Amino acid sequence: MASFLDSIGFNGWVLPALLIIPMVGAALLVALSPRATDPARLESANRTARIIALWFCIIEFVVSAGLWWSFDPALAGWQAAVDIPWIPTWGIRFTLGLDGIALMMVLLTTFIMPLTVLGSWTSVKVKVHAFFALMLVLTSGMLGVFLARDLFLFYVMWEVMLIPMYFIIGVWGGERRIYASIKFFIYTMLPSLLMLVAILYLGVHAGTPGTPDFSYDNLVAHPTLTPRVALWLFAAFFLAFAVKVPMFPFHTWLPDAHVEAPTGGSVILAAIMLKMGTFGFLRFALPLFPGAAMNPTVRAVIVTLAVIGIVYGALVAMVQPDFKKLVAYSSVSHLGFVMLGIFALTLQSVQGALMVMISHGISTGGLFLLVGMIYERRHTRAIEAYGGIARVVPVFAAVLTIVSLSSIGLPGTNGFIGEFLVLVGAFKPYPVLTTIATTGVIFAAGYLLWAIQRVLFNPLDKRENEHIPDLNWREIAIVTPLIAAIIWMGVYPAPVLRRMEPAATKLVAHVRNAAAPAAIAAATVAMNAAARR
Repeated sequence: MASFLDSIGFNGWVLPALLIIPMVGAALLVALSPRATDPARLESANRTARIIALWFCIIEFVVSAGLWWSFDPALAGWQAAVDIPWIPTWGIRFTLGLDGIALMMVLLTTFIMPLTVLGSWTSVKVKVHAFFALMLVLTSGMLGVFLARDLFLFYVMWEVMLIPMYFIIGVWGGERRIYASIKFFIYTMLPSLLMLVAILYLGVHAGTPGTPDFSYDNLVAHPTLTPRVALWLFAAFFLAFAVKVPMFPFHTWLPDAHVEAPTGGSVILAAIMLKMGTFGFLRFALPLFPGAAMNPTVRAVIVTLAVIGIVYGALVAMVQPDFKKLVAYSSVSHLGFVMLGIFALTLQSVQGALMVMISHGISTGGLFLLVGMIYERRHTRAIEAYGGIARVVPVFAAVLTIVSLSSIGLPGTNGFIGEFLVLVGAFKPYPVLTTIATTGVIFAAGYLLWAIQRVLFNPLDKRENEHIPDLNWREIAIVTPLIAAIIWMGVYPAPVLRRMEPAATKLVAHVRNAAAPAAIAAATVAMNAAARR
């Protein structure tokens, strides 16, 4: 397979193709938007739109799957790199690249998107062409974030993904969709503007007079910031990424956005978009500002907030009467493990954080899809509205149980590997906080097993639940790849870990080595200031 891919020059065109393919699909859907109001013709056009969106997502996944074989796990540097002048007078280039960290995020995105389209097949009934066109534009934006090696390009892609999600929530969401979409937009847009200011400062400061330099590689390799300036710039990046994660206490937009978003929007938010915050820390915040990120006070505050988020998210999820909101708060807890792993900054903890990111995307994305499936049948997400439906929908019950157990982190499922590595890797630098974080695993078992009991195994005492149809073939086609991924990553995670290890090792070594001189410089400045006083 690798030799065939080399023979067609796969690495030379694959990354731009991944950005272009969804945009072509979106343009086609817009061009085919129906003008007629005849119900029969409109329904036919809507079905065509769904098929087009599905095929473009499948093509995107097939193209991206080639990266799995063409990627060389032994290399820590960029692969399939592209570097094209974009706006030369401003020092902006269209620069893309792939390492082991970005590879898994790209594959997660292209794996989830066809399932999301299938999951939205019957739930989206109005403005179907526009909905799926926005989904495809969103795909390009998300992949651009993972692939960008120019900070200005990264920011453009960061904002490209914001606009489609705003409309997906605001147009196709629930009763409070306008409130949720505006809250989502404000929470994510304002910190992003601070990050833009920091990016402009970096580019101007690093470039020659009259020509900024936004090259990621140059900025990482040749740091020229004083410790004080680096701390302020790190704070700007931190706010943008912490809101997107979302870290406690920047998480309050998330439950509203998840609950009001349509099923497809909730899946993308949980499975992919939340990972952009944690990916931002790994790709940009730590390598660009290692001294500020590894400042003992800053690091201790972030790790403490991560552990608070783990426990808080789990406890709040436990008391939620709405199944969708329960899953939303569980994300706060799971992403707390990711932040703990990142800032513990050991090889095990960073690899564990990456595994949690992937596993959370599969498991929580699956939970949102399943909640959407049962909502289409009963039009309620209240846990108390169910009970005993395992007798009526045994296939749904089996799938919900498997996906919930993977979210809990049962050994043998994908959720176990990541959390185990995070806890092992974080214990040495933060033994007390890691011990507290371990309780999050116990609480996760509590809120999800209790929810499963109330939904599936309580007495079947509501007549509305006696005739719920079980999963159809389309829905079985959605959940089958998710279950396969859950079991594969739980039983044999070595191929995934092997592809991520060189990039994770390089990241840990770079941040630790670069942070040491910065710490010495900061201490010297502090000593000189104390002497002057």
